[in-house]
Amino acid sequence: MRVHWSSYVRANELPAVASGLLLTGVAVPAEAATVYKGPLRTAMRGLVVAAEVNAGYDRDRYFGTWRDTNRDCQNTRQEVLVQESRAAVSYTSRGCTASTGRWVTSWDNRVHTSASTVQIDHTVPVHEAWGSGARYWSQARRVAFYNDLGDTRTLSAQTSALNYAKQASGPEAWMPPKNRCAYISQWVAVKIRWGLRVDSTEKAALIRYADSCPNVTLTVTRA
Repeated sequence: MRVHWSSYVRANELPAVASGLLLTGVAVPAEAATVYKGPLRTAMRGLVVAAEVNAGYDRDRYFGTWRDTNRDCQNTRQEVLVQESRAAVSYTSRGCTASTGRWVTSWDNRVHTSASTVQIDHTVPVHEAWGSGARYWSQARRVAFYNDLGDTRTLSAQTSALNYAKQASGPEAWMPPKNRCAYISQWVAVKIRWGLRVDSTEKAALIRYADSCPNVTLTVTRA
């Protein structure tokens, strides 16, 4: 089962909309292109900085839990497990709950054959998302974020102990022992996909890590 306090992008490119919108007397830019593409360091520096506001956070109330959106009896956790398994998955009953497979968790390169030893992590923790902008979203958008299967960088199977260690931390407070550059690029991609902001401490950490990593190109479909 998903641990409650643990945190827990693909389309054709469209042209950007150049005009702005006028809202309550304040000019705000219109939505940018549906697909973002750019180097990691440029993408990271383009994230908007704002103080994180976590007041009122309630994961169950505002984000809900895993959904079975296509009604195939497999909820989001099961869909991620099936998607990421490198071997055929066996199930406990009716093909609904994954039991065994072969998962290589990216934070530690560990191989798992039992689904019970991994948890599904939100790359950008739910608590972090709330404080970085999700508190202003509609309920439907928050639920969509929680169950995002549209980009494999949003959710991933990870070793349970490391998911416990991460909890709701950002890169300024916690980093995985392995594949840190991949983790940073995933973090930035999710922030772009969902239009989430970063606080100043978080951005400083992202700059520090990204500047020491390959300047890979990120392609992100905005949600």
